[in-house]
Amino acid sequence: MRSGRFPYVSALITMFAASMLASCAARPVCLSPEEIAPSVLVPAAQGGIIDGRGRFREIFKDVLASLRPKDAAGVPWDDSTALWKLQGEEPPTGKPAPLGQSRGFFRVVMVPGFLAECVAHESTVFGDARARIEEIGYKTDYIQTGGRKGSGANAELIRDAVMGMPAGQRLIFVTHSKGTVDTLEAIVKYPGVAERTSAVVSVSGAVNGSPLADVFPLFLSKLIHRIPLSSCPAGEGAEAVESLRRNVRVSWLSTHRLPGSVRYYSLAAFTSRENTSRILRPFYDILAKTEPVNDGMVISSDAIIPGSVLLGYPNADHFAVAMPFSRQTSPLLAALIDKNNYPRTALLEAALRYVEEDLAQAGSP
Repeated sequence: MRSGRFPYVSALITMFAASMLASCAARPVCLSPEEIAPSVLVPAAQGGIIDGRGRFREIFKDVLASLRPKDAAGVPWDDSTALWKLQGEEPPTGKPAPLGQSRGFFRVVMVPGFLAECVAHESTVFGDARARIEEIGYKTDYIQTGGRKGSGANAELIRDAVMGMPAGQRLIFVTHSKGTVDTLEAIVKYPGVAERTSAVVSVSGAVNGSPLADVFPLFLSKLIHRIPLSSCPAGEGAEAVESLRRNVRVSWLSTHRLPGSVRYYSLAAFTSRENTSRILRPFYDILAKTEPVNDGMVISSDAIIPGSVLLGYPNADHFAVAMPFSRQTSPLLAALIDKNNYPRTALLEAALRYVEEDLAQAGSP
């Protein structure tokens, strides 16, 4: 094992140990009434969500046919295995998918989630897709947020990174996990970021937080934030986990209006326990006690931005949907993240082609 991988292995071991301890320590969460923001779970159509699943599947299917990715068994992926088809999905429109070069001046900006900084030398969000995205006409960027920092601190990092990008290009944020809430905070808090942003595409975003952040014992949250890792600075207290508590996120959404000048899109992954990597299965089991429709980190109904276009439900766990891990790097990696095969490049390309078409139809810059 090369010494450069030690921080990565430490992070994996810590995360796996945390998952096992949390599964044993999970207990009901006690909140005082003043901490709780009123909320309600309603069908997407009644919650201001635009259903774009039919058109997205149509584009995704054509992109898959163009790229021809294969699953772990060597079988070509198709839309029926890569995307769940839930009730009410509209039929295909019959329109051809926009598969040519991008016609816009868009910069696609990836924003990772919780602890992603700690493993950035092994995996970055859609790191296996950026070459293809640039090939079809998009500029790309990656904002390395603090893996153990709270959303407020990361929003400032996003602001600083955006202000340093070339002027004249519209931004499409592609966000994963906690990266979604970090980005939403940046767009709300800093008008200069919103002014340059055309769209946010959330992939398994922790929009409403995650119950996992509530069931983690305080000592475990502090351990995750303080264990020495040269690959990512320690956090202050338990700020990153605190940012993911459900009452914190729902309260934030209830008191902050998302800018209407930006369009929002959501991909909410979930999968079966058997298709969840070993490192995520203890988390999956905790969530499945109340909601089996989860990706091992986030419940799918918590992954949809209010007022967004619902693109679809990828059949993948929290890592597979957005984070490529090579099975060649270490035996530990292969053992713990063993369900990572997913057509991520096709998913991202289809999402961007949908967004560009939708922005053009809306007359957005």
